[in-house]
Amino acid sequence: MDWGMKNRLAQLIQPDGRCFFMPIDHGYFQGPTHCLEQPGDTVRPLLPYCDALFVTRGVLRACIDAVGAKPVILRVSGGTSMAGNDLAHEAVTTSISEIVRLNAAAVGLSVFVGSYYEHETLMNLAHLVNECEDYGIPVMAVTAVGREMEKRDARYLGLACRIAAELGARVVKTYWCPDFDKVVGGCPVPVVMAGGPKCETELEVFEFVYDGLQRGAIGINLGRNVWQSPQPVAMARALQAVIHEQATPKQALELFQASTKA
Repeated sequence: MDWGMKNRLAQLIQPDGRCFFMPIDHGYFQGPTHCLEQPGDTVRPLLPYCDALFVTRGVLRACIDAVGAKPVILRVSGGTSMAGNDLAHEAVTTSISEIVRLNAAAVGLSVFVGSYYEHETLMNLAHLVNECEDYGIPVMAVTAVGREMEKRDARYLGLACRIAAELGARVVKTYWCPDFDKVVGGCPVPVVMAGGPKCETELEVFEFVYDGLQRGAIGINLGRNVWQSPQPVAMARALQAVIHEQATPKQALELFQASTKA
């Protein structure tokens, strides 16, 4: 692995081998998502607790301070919206020169395995890897399921993750599911967990994050369960403890509750 690739991955994955990515890219297909109407204001108090931001170029330029910024994973796929017919019909939206100009530590795009646009999104990934490897920039593949959340089982996610790794993704983002170790075990590159829909309780979040880490994930790429929480800073702090301090779900909940009373 070249020095540049190693250096960028080291910015994202901490010395303990774990990572906490904060996605605020939801607007690229959802528009002004609840609690993300003003992305800069939302994420600013959460930055001390995360290791990197997953963000589009537009929000990065308009809302994120360049001085003292966290490493950036640049969202580079899009072209669909919640108002359209098929969220899977994505293309690569950002050039390699733009990626370099924005000093991205990595890039991320979605693949929709099993969808009508499976081939197109997988080729998006392959072509992006071809370009980014020349510049030492890691690619994170997001195993998206669009509106079809019932696809989130170990067999499907294991298939999608393995294909993404085979095509050259350096990191794969996927959903936690029962038997998550089967997903991780079949993927030869690091796996991070997505949050999916907002959970009902804080403990639910801590439990699935903790379980996924025990089953081989290296961290999380979690947004809505943090910044849509009534106590987002306390939530971020507690998740940081699960990821980097080996806190159990019970300990994380106690930390969350103590933080909300402080």
